[in-house]
Order: sequence, then C-alpha cells, then structure tokens
Amino acid sequence: MARHDYVLVPGAWMAAWVWQPITDRLTELGHVVHAVTLTGLDGGSSSGGVGLVTHVDDVLQLLHSRNINDAIVVGHSYAGMVAGMVADRAPERVAHTVFVDSNVPRDGRSMLDAFGAEWRRAIDEDITAHDGFWSVPDMDVLTENGMSVEQAQQVLERCVPHPGATIVDKARMRVPVARQRATYINCTVPDADFRSGDIAALTESPTWDLVEVPTGHWPMVTAPQELSRVLASIS
Repeated sequence: MARHDYVLVPGAWMAAWVWQPITDRLTELGHVVHAVTLTGLDGGSSSGGVGLVTHVDDVLQLLHSRNINDAIVVGHSYAGMVAGMVADRAPERVAHTVFVDSNVPRDGRSMLDAFGAEWRRAIDEDITAHDGFWSVPDMDVLTENGMSVEQAQQVLERCVPHPGATIVDKARMRVPVARQRATYINCTVPDADFRSGDIAALTESPTWDLVEVPTGHWPMVTAPQELSRVLASIS
C-alpha cells in the first residue's frame, strides 16, 4: 500500500483534536497525518482579523514548512472551503482534495451563500449577536446527526465559537473546483441531501468521486472506522 501525507482540516468550532480517531487509524496503516488547528480555534488565541484567507494560509504554511508534496487534503464541513482553496493555490503540493460532508468553494461566493435565505439570516443574526463569532451549536444538533449524548457532551466541552468572517468572506478561485482531483463524502444521516444543490452537479465531474457514508455530519466521531477506510482507499 502506498504511503500518503494526509492533511486533516476541521470544520467550524473544532480543532485538530476532533480528527484523533482518524489520525490514529491512518498512522497505524503507515501514513503520515497532519491534523490542523486553524487560527482562532485553539481556545486561547485572539481571533481578531481572522478570515477565510487566514485559514487557507494556515494550511499552505504547513504544506511549505513541512515540505509536503502530493498531499491528500481533507476538509470537513466549513473546511471544505479551505481545502478547495488550498488545492487551488498550491496544486503542485496537493494530489487529491477530499470534501467530507462539506461546503465547496466557488469563486465569488461565501460558505454562507450556499444556504437558503432563512439559514443565512439566522446565522448572520447569530454572528452579530456574538460579537463576530458563530456560536457553538446546541446538543440537539449533534445528537440529530448520530452522536450519542456522551459523544456530544465530550465534543461540546472542547468546541469554541467560530470566527464569523470566515463563513462570510468570498472564496477566490483561479480554476473551477470541478477540475480538481477530488472525492466528496456525503453523510446520509439524518438525510442524504447534499449541503448545497450545486454539489450534486460537481460529483458528475470525471475527476470527482462520490462516496456515501450512512452516518451523521461528524463521521470522525460517529463512524471513524468507515471514514478511515474511505480515506485510506484514496490513491
């Protein structure tokens, strides 16, 4: 089996810790794993001035500082925006992009733009009410997505508010994301709908693969063995 460098980028509110089950399994298989904590999500640093480009730069800096080439860059949820932009900025260092039940970057569009009007309004109001941060979700959101109460409690204990500018900032892409070599992992609990309608069209691209996993939005928590298997199968 070929050895790969995996760069694991967590979604909103979370840091490298959420990837630990995947890090352990991929490492056991002989791969090298780099789990990222994005700026402002370590629970201690200031989040002033943090935007989408800040998070893209976090991952680019890791790729350059560790001289990683042919990386498999994995972005969960919000971090699909980050992973796709990283692959666009450094195609010579990224062999494959993996979008785990995530948003996908489109030039001139933000993560927030992918949601319906009601969701956009609610998230906008939340960010305004919390001094520029997107507040941590309620327990019900996690349990509806397949987590046990115990799992949800453990996750929520470590979550921090997310810098709101990162989901409002517009993505800038040099090449359409449809041209990347990519895999989209669609989690089918509580339903199989894609996170936005245009993702279904992207999975028809000849350079994209679609994998469905019967679990909720945080498969690194609820289905780590299956997610690890899917990631390890990527070549």
